[in-house]
Amino acid sequence: MNTSSYVQTPELAESAEPAEGCASDVVDAGRVALAAEHLPRPRDVADTADVFSLLGDPNRLTLLLALLEGELCVHDLAALTGQSDSSTSHALKLLRAHRVVATRRDGRRMFYRLDDPHVRMLLDLAVAHTAHTEQTHPEITAAGGGGA
Repeated sequence: MNTSSYVQTPELAESAEPAEGCASDVVDAGRVALAAEHLPRPRDVADTADVFSLLGDPNRLTLLLALLEGELCVHDLAALTGQSDSSTSHALKLLRAHRVVATRRDGRRMFYRLDDPHVRMLLDLAVAHTAHTEQTHPEITAAGGGGA
């Protein structure tokens, strides 16, 4: 990856304002190069953002959290989440298209389950982070922020 666009020359650094949290207005070229070296490809970043976008919808997130306990059919998920069968099916179709959930047919019923252990890990980490945030930052809960 080309890091030259990240590194300021000394002339540019003199006129630049220091970033918040930085002690100096001079770019540490070595650290920038190291960070740039470890960045995923732009397409992988976009795909990762898509995953977080899927998880960012409270209804879809609730469906996924319900599936942590095992597979459920559309009717069960709709009843559990309070969504209609139609909106539940639509959300599950989107999650399936992104390979986040998988299906199993039993007669006329379709059962859904988490398709990827990485999704389970993300969900577990998000729930743990929210619990941790509430414990270490009670002002978030008090202000009505709810969590992370």
